Amino acid sequence: MKILEVTNVDFSLRHFLLPLMRGLRARGHEVAGVCAGGPLLDQPRAEGFRVLHAPMARSMNPVAQARCLAALVAIMRAEKPDLVHAHMPISGLLARAAARIAGVPRIAYTCHGFLFNQPGPRWRAALSLALERAAGRITDTYLTVSEEEAADARRLGIHPGATAVLNGRDPARFRPDPAARVALRAQFGAREEDCVVVAVSRLVRHKGYPELLRAMEATPANCVLWVVGERLPTDHGEDLEPHFARAAGVLGRRLVRLGYRDDVPRILAAADVFALPSHFEGLPMSIIEAMLTGLPVVATDIRGPREQVVEGETGLLVPPATAKPLALALARLAGNPGLRRLMGEAGRARALDRFDEARIVQRTIALLEG
Repeated sequence: MKILEVTNVDFSLRHFLLPLMRGLRARGHEVAGVCAGGPLLDQPRAEGFRVLHAPMARSMNPVAQARCLAALVAIMRAEKPDLVHAHMPISGLLARAAARIAGVPRIAYTCHGFLFNQPGPRWRAALSLALERAAGRITDTYLTVSEEEAADARRLGIHPGATAVLNGRDPARFRPDPAARVALRAQFGAREEDCVVVAVSRLVRHKGYPELLRAMEATPANCVLWVVGERLPTDHGEDLEPHFARAAGVLGRRLVRLGYRDDVPRILAAADVFALPSHFEGLPMSIIEAMLTGLPVVATDIRGPREQVVEGETGLLVPPATAKPLALALARLAGNPGLRRLMGEAGRARALDRFDEARIVQRTIALLEG
C-alpha cells in the first residue's frame, strides 16, 4: 500500500510516528509523512522518508484551517494514497476530511487524546465531541493510545470499533545505564546523596510546571529537579518563564534547566525519579521511557498516566493542578532510596510487558493492514 502518515508538527512525526513509519516500510509499504515544517524532520528525511509540507495550525482559526484543508486535499489528490493514517485532534480531523474529499480508499485515525477531555469551556468540549463524531463516521480504522479513550470513543458514539493499541518505546534505547549515570551527574553537579527528579516535556502550562516548581520548594534539600524540554513555536498559552525565574531564585542549585536534548535516554538513566504532573494526557511516551529506564514515576491521576503507573507499586499518583500532594510524593521518594529501587524495578518489568515498541508497532500495522 501507499500510506500517508499525517500529523501536526515535526516534533510529533519525529518522536511519535517515525517508529511506525519504519515498521510499515519494512513490511513493504510505501510511506510518506505529512506535517508542518521544522528542523526535527531532518532525521526521517535522512532515513529516506519523504515528508510533505502542509500548513498545519494548532488553533481553531477557521481561515487557517480552511487553508490547511485545501492543501491536504491537493496533496492527497497528487499522491493518490491507498491509506491515510491521521494523528492528533485538529490535524486528524482535517486529514480525514481531506481524505474523504480526495476519494482515498481507506482512512485510519489514531487518537492521542480527545480535546473534550481537556480542561476548558463547555462550548469547546461540545464542539470537539460533535466534530469527533462526524469524523468517526468516515474513519475505517479507529485506534487510540489509551484504553480509557477507546472506551470513551465507543461509549460516546464516536466509533463502535475503537481499539486501543497503546504506545511503546524501544527497551534497547531506554534502559539503566550506570556509565551515563556517573558521567551526567558529575556534569550537571548532582551529588551522590541527591535525589534527582527529572521532568521531560514541552514547556507548556498543562504539563503542570507551576505546580511542580512550587512542590519542589517543599521537598528536602537533597531533592534536585532537572527539566528537559522547550516551548515549541506553535505552543499556546501562559508563558512559564516567570514561574521558572521565581523557582530559580528559591531553589538555586536544585533547579537545572537542560533545554531540548537528543540524549534523553542517558539523562533518564542519571536520574532517580521521573515526574509528569500533567492536567491531561493521551498515553505519555515520557512515562514509558522513564519506566523502561527503571525510574519510579510520580504522575497525576488522569487518563493515560493512571493506565501506566500502578499506585504504590511502580510510582505514585497525585491529583492534578495541586502542589502539596505532589510535594509529599516527591519528598517520600527522595527520603527512601530502597522504595525508589523497588518501584523502578517493578515499573521496568511492567513497561517491558505492556509498552515494548516493537510489539506496539506490529499490533498497529496488523490493524492498518486488516
